[in-house]
Amino acid sequence: MPSGFKKEISKEVMKSIKKLDAVEIFQKRSGRYAVKNKKSGKWLQGEEKVKILSEHKLIKLTAPKPKETPAQTAPEAAKA
Repeated sequence: MPSGFKKEISKEVMKSIKKLDAVEIFQKRSGRYAVKNKKSGKWLQGEEKVKILSEHKLIKLTAPKPKETPAQTAPEAAKA
């Protein structure tokens, strides 16, 4: 493989959206986002990535749906 081959593929797959001091934000062809730390060169994941994307208004966060507790489902199962 030529040495610059991987860089050419990543440019086709993702385009740079914002270049900040510490990170660079990319958008994939699927519409999803990727965030890369400029200093270490590693891709950010999880809460760090979500925090950065929400700060720059690229994604919207919604509150999680409340889970049903086992106590609520037990009486319904007893009736059946």
